[in-house]
Amino acid sequence: MKIEIDEDIRVAKTIPSKFYHSQKVFSRLKDLFSKSWQLVGNTDLLESNNVCPDILLEGLLNEPYILTKKGKEIRCLSNVCTHRGNIVCEEACKTKNLVCGYHGRQFEVDGKMQFMPEFDEVKNFPSKDDDLPEISMEIWENLIFVINDKRCDLSELIGPMAERLDWLPVDEFKHKPELSRTYEVNANWALYCDNYLEGFHIPFVHDDLNSVLDHGDYEIEIDDYFNVQIGNAKDGDNVFDFPKGHQDYGKNIAGYYYWIYPNFMLNFYPWGLSMNIVKPINRNKTKVAYLSYVLDESRLDSGAGSGLDKVEREDEFVVEGVHKGLNSRYYSTGRFSPTMEKGVHHFHLLLSKAMNGK
Repeated sequence: MKIEIDEDIRVAKTIPSKFYHSQKVFSRLKDLFSKSWQLVGNTDLLESNNVCPDILLEGLLNEPYILTKKGKEIRCLSNVCTHRGNIVCEEACKTKNLVCGYHGRQFEVDGKMQFMPEFDEVKNFPSKDDDLPEISMEIWENLIFVINDKRCDLSELIGPMAERLDWLPVDEFKHKPELSRTYEVNANWALYCDNYLEGFHIPFVHDDLNSVLDHGDYEIEIDDYFNVQIGNAKDGDNVFDFPKGHQDYGKNIAGYYYWIYPNFMLNFYPWGLSMNIVKPINRNKTKVAYLSYVLDESRLDSGAGSGLDKVEREDEFVVEGVHKGLNSRYYSTGRFSPTMEKGVHHFHLLLSKAMNGK
C-alpha cells in the first residue's frame, strides 16, 4: 500500500482510512517495529532478581527475551534455547545459570553455553552458535531500550530530549507498580498515537486537564524521529522548577509529552514520569502499558499529571469512536490543522515513508 503525505501540512491530507483496517498493512508492521527501539522497562527489574524474561511486543513481534545481570553488566538475550527452540526462562528469579527444562542445556547468565548432557560425541561443539544470541540493548538513565534490527544508536534518536532533561534525576525515579496499569483499547494502534500527538482535543475531551493547561500557549516541537508537546500551566502552581540557564527557565511548564517513533511516550511531570508503551495486538486491538516512575509523591494529585486514569479513559472513548468511524464508506482522508496537528502530520509522514520503503 503506497501512501502519499504532502510535506506541506497546509495542503496535506491524512493517512487514508484503509491504512487502519488493512490486514496487509498490519502484517508489514513487523519490519517497522523490528527496526525501532522499544522501551521495555527500567533497571529496577533487576534489583532483586538477576534474570527477567518477557516477550517483545507480544501479538506483533512475539520475540522472547531475557534481561540478565551479571555483576554490574546488564544484557538482553534471546530466551530461546539453541538446542531445540524451547523457552529457557519462565519467570524472573535470582540464579547462577539458566537451564532449559526440555533437555537440560545450561547457559551462564551472560548467555554462554555452559553444559549439555549426551553431547560428548558431537563434533565442533560447543561453538558461538550454541550461546544465547544477544539482542541490542542500550540504557538511558535507568530506562532499558532494546531493538531487533539495529539501524542507529539510541543517542541519535533521543539525544535532544536527553540534553533538555539532563537536569532531572531520572535515575532516581522509582517505579510504582500500584500506579501502573495496562489498558486494552478496541482500536488500531496508530489511532492511539494520532490522538496522543495533538492537544487540539483537550478542551473538548478533557475538562479537568483543560482547567490546568493553557490551551492558547500549547507548544509542539518536531525532530527527526520524535516530537514533544509542551503543556504550559494557566498559573504558576505544579510546574517545573528549572535551574537558571536552562532553555525553559522562567516558563510555567506543567508537562513535557515526548513521543518516540513509532510507539512509545515519555510524559514528564513535576512528580516524575509516566510512560505509555503502545503494543499492537491486531489491526483492531491495542494494549497500552502505563508505567509510573515517581520522584516527588507529594505532587501526584495536582496539576497536569493528576487524574491520568480518567484522562486515559476519555482518550480511549474518542479513539474507539474514530476506529468505528473509519469503517465508513463515506470517509477516506481528512485535513490537518497547521497550528495544532503538526505532531500527527509528522507521524503520518514517517509512516508513509516506512510503508513506501524509504
